[in-house]
Amino acid sequence: MVSGVEKSANLGAFCQSEKKKEKDKKKKMKMKMKKEKEEESVGKKITIGVCVMEKKVKCGSEVFSAPMEKILERLQCFGEFEVVYFGDKAILEDPIECWPLCDCLIAFYSSGYPLKKAEAYASLRKPFLVNELEPQYLLHDRRKVYERLEMFGIPVPRYACVHREVPDQHLDYFVEDDDFVEVHGNRFWKPFVEKPVNADDHRIMIYYPSSAGGGMKELFRKVGNRSSEFHPEVRRVRREGSYIYEEFMPTGGTDVKVYTVGPDYAHAEARKSPVVDGVVMRNPDGKEVRYPVLLTPAEKQMAREVCIAFRQAVCGFDLLRSEGRSYVCDVNGWSFVKNSYKYYDDAACVLRKMFLDAKAPHLSSTIPPILPWKVSEPVQPSEGLTRQGSGLIGTFGQAEELRCVVTIVRHGDRTPKQKVKLKVTEEKLLNLMLKYNGGKPRSETKLKTAVQLQDLLDATRALVPRSRPGRESDSEAEDIEHAEKLRQVKAVLEEGGHFSGIYRKVQLKPLKWAKVAKSNGEGEEERPVEALMVLKYGGVLTHAGRKQAEELGRYFRNNMYPGEGTGLLRLHSTYRHDLKIYSSDEGRVQMSAAAFAKGLLDLEGQLTPILVSLVSKDSSMLDGLDNASIEMEDAKARLNDIITSGTRTLHNNGSAEKPWMVDGTGLPPNASELLPKLVKFTKKVTEQVRLLAKDEDEELAEASPYDVIPPYDQAKALGKTNIDVDRIAAGLPCGSEGFLLMYARWRKLERDLYNERKDRFDITQIPDVYDSCKYDLLHNSHLNLGGLNELFKVAQLLADGVIPNEYGINPKQKLKIGSKVARRLLGKIMIDLRNTREEALSVAELKGSQDNLAVNKTTKEDTEYHTKPHTRNEESRRTSFNSERSMDQDDDDDKEPKYRLDPKYANVRTPERHVRTRLYFTSESHIHSLMNVLRYCNLDESLQGEDSLVCDNALDRLYKTKELDYMSYIVLRMFENTEVALEDPKRFRIELTFSRGADLSPLEVNDEIAASLHQEHTLPIMGPERLQEVGSYLTLANMEKLVRPFAMPAEDFPPPSTPQGFSGYFSKSASVLERLAKIWPFHKHVNNNGK
Repeated sequence: MVSGVEKSANLGAFCQSEKKKEKDKKKKMKMKMKKEKEEESVGKKITIGVCVMEKKVKCGSEVFSAPMEKILERLQCFGEFEVVYFGDKAILEDPIECWPLCDCLIAFYSSGYPLKKAEAYASLRKPFLVNELEPQYLLHDRRKVYERLEMFGIPVPRYACVHREVPDQHLDYFVEDDDFVEVHGNRFWKPFVEKPVNADDHRIMIYYPSSAGGGMKELFRKVGNRSSEFHPEVRRVRREGSYIYEEFMPTGGTDVKVYTVGPDYAHAEARKSPVVDGVVMRNPDGKEVRYPVLLTPAEKQMAREVCIAFRQAVCGFDLLRSEGRSYVCDVNGWSFVKNSYKYYDDAACVLRKMFLDAKAPHLSSTIPPILPWKVSEPVQPSEGLTRQGSGLIGTFGQAEELRCVVTIVRHGDRTPKQKVKLKVTEEKLLNLMLKYNGGKPRSETKLKTAVQLQDLLDATRALVPRSRPGRESDSEAEDIEHAEKLRQVKAVLEEGGHFSGIYRKVQLKPLKWAKVAKSNGEGEEERPVEALMVLKYGGVLTHAGRKQAEELGRYFRNNMYPGEGTGLLRLHSTYRHDLKIYSSDEGRVQMSAAAFAKGLLDLEGQLTPILVSLVSKDSSMLDGLDNASIEMEDAKARLNDIITSGTRTLHNNGSAEKPWMVDGTGLPPNASELLPKLVKFTKKVTEQVRLLAKDEDEELAEASPYDVIPPYDQAKALGKTNIDVDRIAAGLPCGSEGFLLMYARWRKLERDLYNERKDRFDITQIPDVYDSCKYDLLHNSHLNLGGLNELFKVAQLLADGVIPNEYGINPKQKLKIGSKVARRLLGKIMIDLRNTREEALSVAELKGSQDNLAVNKTTKEDTEYHTKPHTRNEESRRTSFNSERSMDQDDDDDKEPKYRLDPKYANVRTPERHVRTRLYFTSESHIHSLMNVLRYCNLDESLQGEDSLVCDNALDRLYKTKELDYMSYIVLRMFENTEVALEDPKRFRIELTFSRGADLSPLEVNDEIAASLHQEHTLPIMGPERLQEVGSYLTLANMEKLVRPFAMPAEDFPPPSTPQGFSGYFSKSASVLERLAKIWPFHKHVNNNGK
């Protein structure tokens, strides 16, 4: 018999069992329902609601404005989204309960928009908000905008506010004088800016000082082709309302507009500033001309903080770049870039990730290799201008990541460089020299500006004889020669119909003086009576050079950054890439750099704004041969002896296996026999060009010397990459050169190459003959000059030996000259690599941190670093990173600590990965010099027994590579093996490659692509070749050891100057950055408060 206690216990156990069964059943049901819900959600599209006034988002046949339409179309192509637009009727008349339901909401204020009603809807439905609604009230008051910017440490111009309750209200703290206003003791001297406090009032005034004539310029929203008007009679400021006064920031006539899409993406465009002349620059389609520009790292951080400060994912703001610093002067809220398909692609991808993270985190936000709206687009055919080559070693292990790309590039195809020297005694020219040297009789004068060159042209036109004297004339030969040179100067100055000092420079240097009576009759004064005039011209980048450089840039974009897919195509917008481009002072080098940048960054438009925005000049690093001039003269003298004597000398274990160790290697054995042939064919070509020039001269003689019709416009040609078909069809020389200048070029070569009286050859003229010959074969083959092909073959044989030996006739001399010429460049390259290593090591040490933001404040300093003092003062809000600095001050961002985003906040697949790219554009001398150091550095006495950086196979190929032609380049890529210990030297590997450039012969007939390009006056660029054996491993440490003796030490680079009040690059503490991130939690999947 069961006791009551046992029954009670059994009953309890039974109940517990039933409860457990019931609980398990409910759990299974819940899991089933969750699974069904997830399965249902997989097929359900995310709804994007567009709650915007129709004037901003048009309804009807044009549902959306152009940028909005393009971006939303792209979003829908992913197949994950459905777009619903509300329309004015619903927004203005319907209650919010009747508004369409949506998962994500696009809503922003415009005139007449019920912002409070939109806030109530967001609070009710709690969609994910692209732009928060409450902060949009701030954007209507310029005072609040500046206050918010300052709160977040974002630099703004110095300003002060004047608040009036009623018009013309007297204010004790406001004082106005003729040339300044004073607000609360804060004085603003003219020119200053006056802005209405109301941000919807776009009438902004600039007041000018009386010393400049006074007056006021009114800026306003574009009306037709005007964006400002000048009012010379207005001197007093407005008093009818409340205004902000701020100092005028000189920006060089350019404004920058920045567009963010989330805190980690920023696109910037520059436009002509309305303060210049008020005329809006428009393209042929009537749209305002804007140019994409790079943001500095500090400006990118400013974009991020603007985005966070106002909690507006899609946000536009105005940036002023003035005297090396950057300031935010206006925040506009919702703004999209117009007419940029690349931006539309980027914006769609960023918004997609934002929406998926918020509403469907279980879905992958990885961007497909081919964007869905581009699947049906035809693949753009390659022009074959840049060849693949064998230098890029395919794929790498998952653990090895690219960290740095350093590239040294020779400029593109150019016209032959020319120089005219003549002694002048004409009063007009001597007076011109005195006019521009301040009246100093013993000082030389350099003429480069348009006004100066126009004065010279006017004087020259008056001096050039109307016709040439005939042979029967009794004029002396020297007078004829002088007149010919004056005629050549005149032709050069008239070339192109406009002046550009970057390509034409004139020097006047006094040689003889005499005492003459002063004009007032009081005593005597010294006056020059003879001067030397030197005119330099030519060396201009051709249409082919621009095409080559742009194509090479595209090749780099697609091939130099492995494993990136489309990620690195957005170099001008991404936060993970650090790009700097340097150029020598030569115009052809600068324009090559700009064209390359255009291709690399997939930019559009003319080269000039790209050059100004992206390329930094550094003549001390990339120009000049002065340091090695004595050694190079010695090499040329020895080279002359070898050619004329026909002897060779083995140098330091030279052998048949290592022919590059021989003195004068590469010279043809019959060089002395080829020289007379070179002279013979040069004379033959010169005579044919003389006949063509004679016909042209006779035609010009019939016209007035002041009525010259320019045959070619250099300015219009700056962006061209195609031949001038009309000139070719007319039987004229390609480019800007006429027959008169073409004849002058060949006649000078003929005279300088061989002195008949002394029976002496000048071998230094061989490269110039080869240069002119190759140029005419490529660009002027349609003139059918007889003997040009034969001349080229002879000139090429000699030039292939002469040019490399001008930089040293044996390896040790090449090493000595190379180290002197490229010493500063080598030092900078090593700084680039070391800084990248230190940065990568710091990132590796911080990786895995659980902090919301990983702030690297303790970057390890090496001897090449010069850190800036991190000071704070009252004006720190005004300071910013200096975006344009010469190499004498080095790279600011190479010196500063940097922070990295924590991966869980980042909108990129590998947020901790950063790639540094440094591009150096230079001339032939620096390419040869750098290559000679790389291949022969182990021959230095301090490095005895060390292997060369370049393998024997590559040394042999370099020996057979006679010319490093236009667009030749050397690439150093550094990879980091993340699976190797931090202290292991093998963590960083260096890969060396080079390209011979466009070194195919214009006479090449067995290459179909080259033949096709030849029709366009262009030659293909050879692909990269390895300088190391496959499988070899060059560590950064080993390269440092071999290169250090020839590179400028880091301590010899002058330290960068610190702007007053500079508070450190990204020097906010981790706690402050964490607080900033939490204010607007982009990383969270759901917006809980709907604001």
